[in-house]
Amino acid sequence: MRPKPPWHLWVTGFVSLVWNSIGALDFYMTQTRNAAYLKGFTPAQLDYFRNFPVWAVGSWGTAVSAGVLGSLLLLFRKRQSIYAFVLSVACMVLTDLYSFVISDGLRVMGGPAALVLSSVILVVGVLLAAYARRMRARGVVT
Repeated sequence: MRPKPPWHLWVTGFVSLVWNSIGALDFYMTQTRNAAYLKGFTPAQLDYFRNFPVWAVGSWGTAVSAGVLGSLLLLFRKRQSIYAFVLSVACMVLTDLYSFVISDGLRVMGGPAALVLSSVILVVGVLLAAYARRMRARGVVT
């Protein structure tokens, strides 16, 4: 029999679902070129997003989708949440590689602030994977 889930599992699962859903919404609105959503972007930023290579778009989409899936799986107490969070982090790294190493994303997206935001997103992803793994070790997530 599984142990009763701690209260923080529900809080972490719900907050991570909201967090990852915001990332998924950003991806969707950017990729569908939603005019209302993109009105705050500069022409250079819009051009930057429109010229993402297919592999970087796929990586970004996989990162946000796997994050949402990981959060849902965590709420359902499934061990696959670990794999979803790890996949999300791996794809974030690939997307960041394009954004900050291969392309001129650092300059276009606002300099150090963009790097800080991406770093925070990456750290949260790593922490979610570690949390899911810890819950698995405690037998809460099976």
